[in-house]
Amino acid sequence: MTDFAAIDFETANECPSSVCSVGIVVVRGGKIIDRFYSLIHPEPDYYQWFCMRVHGLCSEDTDDAPVFPYVWEKIEPLIEGLPLVAHNARFDEGCLKAVFQVYQMDYPDYEFYDTLWASRRHFGYSLPNHRLPTVAAACDYDLTSHHHALADAEACAAIALRIL
Repeated sequence: MTDFAAIDFETANECPSSVCSVGIVVVRGGKIIDRFYSLIHPEPDYYQWFCMRVHGLCSEDTDDAPVFPYVWEKIEPLIEGLPLVAHNARFDEGCLKAVFQVYQMDYPDYEFYDTLWASRRHFGYSLPNHRLPTVAAACDYDLTSHHHALADAEACAAIALRIL
């Protein structure tokens, strides 16, 4: 796979629609050609402690951030015609569908590929687990800011280029 967009969301709470940041890495011809990152004002607008502990974001970070439809207006032309790749795609695809529904936007039925499943097929039991940092390291990628949406999307892109 040489043309795709790696995507990663972070959420503010247990609701999949509560995306509070997004990272996108656009790959064409096997090369990264664009990156995009934005904070997002979550819906519903509250943060749970366990999410804040994971990614370090809180309401003070996103109070003045744009709501999802405005962020997606910038993303949509970047990813047009590309399949989306995520590590544990079920989570990111679920977030995307949920936030589209909350804002009553027409969901364009994006095609998703999952580097988590690809890792399980490719590496099998040779890795202690298939978490993003572990798989990234196995693909010779140094993920230093795990749970920053852009850093995770970059790691996912590196994994996809290596094993998809």
